[in-house]
Amino acid sequence: MAAMDLTRAAWHKSSRSSGNGNCVEVAILDDTVAVRDTKDRSGPVLVFTPAEWSAFVAGAKDGEFDLAC
Repeated sequence: MAAMDLTRAAWHKSSRSSGNGNCVEVAILDDTVAVRDTKDRSGPVLVFTPAEWSAFVAGAKDGEFDLAC
């Protein structure tokens, strides 16, 4: 797979971020959604299709990924 050029990506951090460095940033691109670790901005980036990203966000809102107590 060819490397993506993300130099012009507009990265956004959640407004709910607590500022403790345990955050991710998201960049919405033409046909992909990129996610990276705020602490390692030059590190690896996860890339999703818009449909995959929408499914993830819907699952997170619905509690699908909550840890069982």
